[in-house]
Amino acid sequence: MRIERDEKGEAQGAVCRMCPAAVPATGRGRSALYCSRSCQAKAYRRRKQPPVPAAEQPTAGAPSHRRRQIAEALWRVAAERGLHAASLREVAAEAGVSLRAVQYHFTSKHRLLVDALRMLHAENERIARSRIRFDATDPRALLRAVLDEFLPVDAQRTTALRVFAAYYARSLTDPALAKVFLPDEQPLERLVAQLISAAQTDGRTAPGLDPWREADLLVSGAVGLGNDVLHGRRALEEVRRTLDYHLDKIFAGDPRTGR
Repeated sequence: MRIERDEKGEAQGAVCRMCPAAVPATGRGRSALYCSRSCQAKAYRRRKQPPVPAAEQPTAGAPSHRRRQIAEALWRVAAERGLHAASLREVAAEAGVSLRAVQYHFTSKHRLLVDALRMLHAENERIARSRIRFDATDPRALLRAVLDEFLPVDAQRTTALRVFAAYYARSLTDPALAKVFLPDEQPLERLVAQLISAAQTDGRTAPGLDPWREADLLVSGAVGLGNDVLHGRRALEEVRRTLDYHLDKIFAGDPRTGR
């Protein structure tokens, strides 16, 4: 308990241990330590909860690194055992940090799920941009590379697709997750439609195509077929041949490719 004093040094009353509010005088007996039951409850919870170890306290540049470490642990748990297994304790153990550290950086499991999904989207986009070489002279090859991002071609994409599959069912009943999982602006479909539209303008596609309809078919087809590969229902090369078949139809008659 703190005692505030005026300019003459005389006591002016007690101050709450949890906030700067004044503690009401009791008149007799032991002085109160908190201004309200709410502050008293906060103090109790703080005493019951162990402090974050010094090694896990945020320092300059550390919060983003620690949050990333925890998010990656969530991805691994979700990919291997599903989101139902991704309790805060399990994620903390996987990340090699304390439960208190996870709570400090994400406050709740739901906050962790939403933020980790945003981080996964950003990570996938960063990696895809580094993998895909933009070549305006070959729109078909560019589209083919974009579609490969929806297939479990390597370990990184396999893990990401398994995590997205784990998020799918939960997003059906969680509006906050749904907004992150499937954004209203449909960026993937928009990108594919723009590539088809540009090729159409250059006279490199079959006549009469609707770029948006074709983009919907390509993206949904690649996602669905990629999930079949994850389940072992189809072989990766078989799926790639199916996507190539549809791309051949879109670019039928392209004088520069001979298709």
